[in-house]
Amino acid sequence: MTVLIKSIIARLWALVNVAGPYAPLCVLILIGLLVLTISRLGLMLWQKNRICATGVWAQIIIQGIRADLIQLFLFILPLVLLAPLLATSYTWGFWQQLTIFWVTACLTLLFFLEAATPGFIAEYDARPNRLFVEYLKYPKEVLPMLWKGFRIHVFAGVIVTILTIYVIHHLMVPFAAKPSTWPNIALWLSWPLVFIISVFVIRSTTVHRPANPAFFAITADSMVNSIVINSTWSVFYAIYNLKHEAKSSAIYGKMPFEKVLEIVKNARQNSHQTFTNNTEIPTETRATPAIQRAKPLNLVIVLQESMGATFVESLGGIAVTPELEKLKTKGWWFEQLYATGTRSVRGIEAVITGFLPTPAQSTVKLSLSQNNFFSLASLLKTKGYHSQFLYGGEKHFDNMADFFLGNGFDHIIDESDFKDAIFKGSWGASDEDVFNKAHDEILNSHAANQPFFKLIFTSSNHSPFEYPDGRITLHEQPKATENNAVKYADYAMGQFFETAQQSPYWQDTLFVIVADHDIRIRGESLVPVKNFHLPALILGADLKHKRISSVTSQVDLPTTALSLMGIESSYPMIGRDLATEEPDQAGRAMMQFEDNYAWMEGEQVVVLRPQKAPVFATYNPQLKKLENIRAEGNKALAERALAHVLLPATLYREQKYKSTH
Repeated sequence: MTVLIKSIIARLWALVNVAGPYAPLCVLILIGLLVLTISRLGLMLWQKNRICATGVWAQIIIQGIRADLIQLFLFILPLVLLAPLLATSYTWGFWQQLTIFWVTACLTLLFFLEAATPGFIAEYDARPNRLFVEYLKYPKEVLPMLWKGFRIHVFAGVIVTILTIYVIHHLMVPFAAKPSTWPNIALWLSWPLVFIISVFVIRSTTVHRPANPAFFAITADSMVNSIVINSTWSVFYAIYNLKHEAKSSAIYGKMPFEKVLEIVKNARQNSHQTFTNNTEIPTETRATPAIQRAKPLNLVIVLQESMGATFVESLGGIAVTPELEKLKTKGWWFEQLYATGTRSVRGIEAVITGFLPTPAQSTVKLSLSQNNFFSLASLLKTKGYHSQFLYGGEKHFDNMADFFLGNGFDHIIDESDFKDAIFKGSWGASDEDVFNKAHDEILNSHAANQPFFKLIFTSSNHSPFEYPDGRITLHEQPKATENNAVKYADYAMGQFFETAQQSPYWQDTLFVIVADHDIRIRGESLVPVKNFHLPALILGADLKHKRISSVTSQVDLPTTALSLMGIESSYPMIGRDLATEEPDQAGRAMMQFEDNYAWMEGEQVVVLRPQKAPVFATYNPQLKKLENIRAEGNKALAERALAHVLLPATLYREQKYKSTH
């Protein structure tokens, strides 16, 4: 085996020997191209059913090689730029050491990210992207999750990394012993050609814009599209985009802000919600509540981690939420409510601030929204409410603590406050602990006659799906599955509401139950609408049973809750007040999925794509799929979609989404 390896190495160096000082760069390109191609073929075979449905096997391979060359030439570009200075006979020894280090580092990173790809696709239905980078900031939560849920992947990644460093180091030994063979004049004369070739390969096109991931979106299945590019480019491009996210909605097109505002205002016609034409807060709305109350109700929002409609039998899912099914007859049940995005912070953004989604990060994380950004807590503070966030994990996760405390919340309870927890897992105290604590806090506030707003965020339904034994009859084996975790989360919530209904605060409090997002958003369409479908319920106080059948969004919940609470106020939210709308409204929802943005009115859908024409479709809620996908459609629908995705980017950038008090 050793003889064979040495023979292969010798042949490789013989092949690239003619390249002289550029030989290590050629080795990087050849090995990188081989590894990335093998990795892609393996992913294609693994996901053959999804790829067969698209029929683009050859295109994936060809376009994949193109994408790989872009990344590999990006790797060598710094060395190409330095070559005229450092690859000379005067500095040959330094050039050898530098290139050996660079090639080893680049190939190690390449190998590591490809090794991490199968586990990431299994969890997120995409190659490693910005989540791969963002979660590195939370080692306390992420490391236990990786150890308990992805142990094999961790070991494989470590082994691949170590082997890569060892093999590449030995591969580069012949070059380390090689004397300089090119005269300096040959280096300097060849350099312009090498530089031009490198730039051309990196651009990969002669059109105005250089190639980017949008060039490789060759199917309607976003996961398949992600296989086309390599994981290193996917991660690097995500990091690059983080710098430009404040203006990222411009990828869909342009529209004068005056027209944006006009379209948005015309889209919401409700006599109980009137725009005030405040130039400092362009979407400021004066809202008259549907119910006039001598004393407005308190508010409790239960934000359920990853509990999509796929787990709710009456919404077409499996039967693992029996407690929610019992509760739905006791309040307003939403049959077609959709998430704005795919992450928890996007759900928080929608439900707590009413802010519309964009391709950028959620405003929970962005710098300009950490203070003086509108939230329900900031509004209710002006009405004398005390606002509290209760979470079983660590409050710093996803920047929640900074965002909440900077925007109206008075107090946070997190993992450190659960000294005698019933159960603690990777993501902190169990849902039972959180609900028990919430009940105690609500009792205390009610006894003190203190108006309150409590946000309860659950976490037991999160990989690696840890929860206490003996609470539920398992839906399936083994215990640590998403279906069992959802059933436990539903059980804990049911216990809380059983207690709440017998408590003195029930008649004075409005409760909102909604998920932040579905557990895994994936699918073969441009936007998997079915995975944005969420259960939602408003109940408590004097609310009677009602079914809301129109299409609704998470952003409609805060405006509707304020109306039912009896709160007269002004706010920048553009969500609908479903308590005052006519029942025959078709409704609308907006969904941000990766780089695509879907706008749905009734069953009509338009999908906006980066630097591409919109796509029109019809959503079939029975079959839960997009149908009649076409390039031509209702232009007014596309304009409304564009206006609603451009609006929040401008409001954020100009800091005009703030409390009106």
